Amino acid sequence: MADEDEATRAYRRTARPSAAQPPAAQPRAEAPAAPAGSGREDTVPRARSKVYGKPRSGDSPIRPLGGSGHEAGDRDGAPHGGGGGPRGRDGAVRGGGRGPRRTGRTVLRVVVVLVVLLLVAAVAGYFWIGSRLKPVESLTDYSGRPAETPGEDWLLVGSDSRAGLTAAQRRKLATGKAVGKRTDTMMLLHIPESGRPTLVSLPRDSYVPIEGHGSGKLNAAYAFGGPKLLSKTVERVTGIRIDHYMEIGFGGFVGIVDAVGGVNICVKQDIKDPKAGIDLKKGCQDMDGGTALGYVRTRATGAIPDFERTQRQRQFFSAVVQKAASPGTLINPFTSVPLALNAADSVAVDPGTGLFDLLSVGLAMREGPVATAVPVGSLPTIGGQAVVKWDTQKALRLFEALAADKQVPKDVITK
Repeated sequence: MADEDEATRAYRRTARPSAAQPPAAQPRAEAPAAPAGSGREDTVPRARSKVYGKPRSGDSPIRPLGGSGHEAGDRDGAPHGGGGGPRGRDGAVRGGGRGPRRTGRTVLRVVVVLVVLLLVAAVAGYFWIGSRLKPVESLTDYSGRPAETPGEDWLLVGSDSRAGLTAAQRRKLATGKAVGKRTDTMMLLHIPESGRPTLVSLPRDSYVPIEGHGSGKLNAAYAFGGPKLLSKTVERVTGIRIDHYMEIGFGGFVGIVDAVGGVNICVKQDIKDPKAGIDLKKGCQDMDGGTALGYVRTRATGAIPDFERTQRQRQFFSAVVQKAASPGTLINPFTSVPLALNAADSVAVDPGTGLFDLLSVGLAMREGPVATAVPVGSLPTIGGQAVVKWDTQKALRLFEALAADKQVPKDVITK
């Protein structure tokens, strides 16, 4: 080494690394970037372990700033190659934000469809039941017919028709074997434009003029000329124009009472009448159709049996109509539908009367009518028959008040 020249020594000093100088750092290989949309997230490495590409804990994820198609797809929940929906911090796909909204819209659609179906069924049922009503020609125009008056006036007729009853039913109901039909009950119902309706019994033995037949009992008008002559006779003696006519027989009467589940009637005295098929004790009690029919038909009570009957008929009619029109009956399809079917099959109405008109009667009667009978003047015997003559002055005041749609004077109301 001593023989080395100065130039050689200088070269060695330049080429040999100094002990105080650290070796140059080697470049570190970086992990390959994850493919876009694959579900993995890029990270900013703070410090790498010696294991290739594995970040240490504490590395912070990079949130997408938007701009790429895949990132946009992740935001709105639509999959773009690698699974859609919003992502959490760990990269897992969360539930889509549109799920609850879609469920709500589906429920709403189902509810709307059900409501529409119910409305369609109700409308179809209304017209179907209405088509089952039996029309009967009962109201006719004629010279001198009373003019139209405010409110609505109904002629309600209960006949003793046994049509539709089997022999066994006739025996059970004690209706007898009479054929044909006669008017057993007649009532005039006035429904005012406002206020309580008035229900007036027209005694069947009322002695009145009958066109073409002189004078006779009111129910004879039906026997001579059916509903047309009866309606015409009532209009002429009352001065009130009849707007609607409704008639029901024994069988229909029983069916309607049973359809509403019976009615509660308060009996004023013990009544036993084998001819009417009843044995009732005094007091309030529930009656089925057969018992109610016997109750309104019997003549086994009162000094003037026909007057007692008209009182019971008004009492019963009010009770059954009020129950039929009660909310508990109308909103219950298991009661309202059978009732509507029984009513449609049991009653006969003038061609201008529909199911809605019948419903209006029930609604008007919910608070109870003013119930009365035509004031009676005398009970003579004419032609060998006991008849009823009206108190002309009081009867005139009664019917004039109804025609004018005014409150009936209290002194003409007969209980």
